[in-house]
Amino acid sequence: MVKKFALIYGITYAILGVLGFVPGLVTAPETATHLAAETAHGRLLGIFPVNLWHNLVHLGIGVWGIVAAKGFDASVLYARANAVLFGLLAILGLIPATNTLFGLVPLHGNDIWLHLVNTALAGYFGFGPPVRGETTPSTSRG
Repeated sequence: MVKKFALIYGITYAILGVLGFVPGLVTAPETATHLAAETAHGRLLGIFPVNLWHNLVHLGIGVWGIVAAKGFDASVLYARANAVLFGLLAILGLIPATNTLFGLVPLHGNDIWLHLVNTALAGYFGFGPPVRGETTPSTSRG
């Protein structure tokens, strides 16, 4: 099941990364957030703040998930790393001084709850009990 999670999550993030570069799907930001990378800055689907670096990170996470889905251990590592990463990003998004990741990537607004949902999903698959028929990874779970 964790391999399916990595594949679906990876495909989803790869698609989101590409969609972030489609001008018709990214609306202008409502407020003037000062970012070092203003390229492709806006709101994906009018909801989620993105920019060039944000889209590239989404693409990277997507490709990583697709590659990780080929093995159980790699999928577990992928899920665990994403649980930690998105948890940290959600916390950074709540702090005004860091909600643009020091001017590089917008992490505010709807990104916060999305990162929390991602943390919960990835945490469930990364730290939950292994499904019957799958072997446990070399590191202990829990």
